[in-house]
Amino acid sequence: MLTRLASPTHEEVYRVEDHASGLRGFIALHSTRLGPAAGGLRMRVYEGDDAALEDVLNLSRGMSYKNAAAGLPLGGGKAVILGDPARDKTPALLRAMGRAINMLQGRYWTAEDMGMSPEDMAELARETRFVAGLDCGAHASGDPSPVTARGVLGAMRAGAAQLWGTDTLSGRHVAVQGLGHVGWHLCHLLHEAGAKLSVADMNPAHADSTVREFGATMVDPRTIHAVDADIFAPCAIGGVLNSRSIPEIGAKMICGAANNQLATPEDAERLRARSILYLPDYVANGGGIINVAAEILRISPRAPWVEERLGAMQARMAHILTRATGEDLSPATLADRMVEEQLLQVAV
Repeated sequence: MLTRLASPTHEEVYRVEDHASGLRGFIALHSTRLGPAAGGLRMRVYEGDDAALEDVLNLSRGMSYKNAAAGLPLGGGKAVILGDPARDKTPALLRAMGRAINMLQGRYWTAEDMGMSPEDMAELARETRFVAGLDCGAHASGDPSPVTARGVLGAMRAGAAQLWGTDTLSGRHVAVQGLGHVGWHLCHLLHEAGAKLSVADMNPAHADSTVREFGATMVDPRTIHAVDADIFAPCAIGGVLNSRSIPEIGAKMICGAANNQLATPEDAERLRARSILYLPDYVANGGGIINVAAEILRISPRAPWVEERLGAMQARMAHILTRATGEDLSPATLADRMVEEQLLQVAV
């Protein structure tokens, strides 16, 4: 079921296969310096095994940075399943993945990510205890999406204060790309805050419902990044900030829930050259893993613990933005340096 793959960048990488259920996927543990590797399980259609492997490697590395930035005693890991969740996901497939995760004996904890739900996590939990994001249980944290959205909103407020001198989002125009669980909740919060919304999603039904509920303007998914807005919020797949899209971006600030928004490290400098304030994604979107961590660490009471860390995460973002300005660096570059110094101290 598990075949270990050699990796010069990660502690452990595995191919996962179960022919009986049709399971094909990967599990990557980037770092366990701070604690057991933790990060979600996603299921999506990939072009092939190489694309899925590249995704899990990038995502697990991002989880190491996200967990460190959030001040959690957790390392970084990720798991992916190749397939269409609407067509290929079955209880047998999920339980097979649960058995694979269980074979790692707690070195990796999983939770909900793209293409997954709390109900799916419950199916995995029939085979392993190393799963969080459950709907029931003594420390159950449920769907992390609303908390992820709250963290992104807090980061936006920190960015607004840096850019415009006030953290209010009332009247600000936000272009949201991706209206899945987190994107929808972010739109809800932004609507409550008085923001104007332009939205796009590859699923027209998601876009239609968001337009109706929040009075948003629908935009073609291919051009949402180019909308003349105050803030662009990528909340779908990664790599959307690249050499092709950056010259077309119409917003003054980028802050969203998507992982690995920068296609390459050089894209941070491309944004800075255009005077676009980029808020490091793994700092902005850490709310979900904070919520999940409360379940992994068996924190009780959970709510005040999560609230405290959401506030600290917003303060950390504000600190990164202020310090980056003072040191004439991209916030992405500075955030990476801060996390790498933190991980190095633990290693030594």
